[in-house]
Amino acid sequence: MPSNLPPIVLASSSSYRRELLARLQLPFTCHSPEIDETPLSNETPQALVQRLALRKAHALAEKYPAHIIIGSDQVAVLDQQIIGKPLHAEGATQQLSAASGRSVVFLTGLAVLNTRTGMQQVDLVPFTVHFRTLSLDQIQRYIALEQPFDCAGSFKSEGLGVSLFCATEGADATSLVGLPLIRLCDMLNLCGIAVP
Repeated sequence: MPSNLPPIVLASSSSYRRELLARLQLPFTCHSPEIDETPLSNETPQALVQRLALRKAHALAEKYPAHIIIGSDQVAVLDQQIIGKPLHAEGATQQLSAASGRSVVFLTGLAVLNTRTGMQQVDLVPFTVHFRTLSLDQIQRYIALEQPFDCAGSFKSEGLGVSLFCATEGADATSLVGLPLIRLCDMLNLCGIAVP
C-alpha cells in the first residue's frame, strides 16, 4: 500500500472479523472501542447496527486522527426480535430450537471513517439463514461439538454450523460472520485503497 494512504484500523476485538479482514491482504491494526451498545427507544434492528458500526469507528477517531477506521456491528433477528449471543448451552439450545425449521435474518452494519478527510460511509448488509428442522438431539450434539456461545444465533457458519442450514440467502456470505467484505472493498476503493 502506498505510504501516502492512511493506515487501516479495525474497530473490533472480534477474532472472526480480524480473520475476515486479513483475507484482503492489507496491513491493519485492531483496537476495541468502548461504547454503549444499548438500543435506543423504538430503534429498529437495522438502525441499531448502522448506528453502532459508525459509533465504533468514531469512538477511535481521536486516537487515530489520520486513519481509515472500520466499524461493524451485527444482530440476528427472529420474529422481529433481536437474538443475542447465547453465552451458555441452555441459551444456545433455546435459540436453535426457536430457529428450527425457520429463517433468521442477520443484519450487519458496516461503517468506514476516514479520519484524515472526515468522509464516512455507512451501509446495511442483510443475510438470511434458513434452518433445517432440527431435533433436540441434533441441537445438543452440535452445541457440544462447537460450543457457539459467543455467536449470535448460536452457530458458527464457518464451521459445523453450516450443517444446520437448508439454505442461505444474501449478497455476501462474509456478512454472516460479521464483516461484509464485498461491500467493504467498495468502501475502501472510495477511500483510495485499491483491493486487490
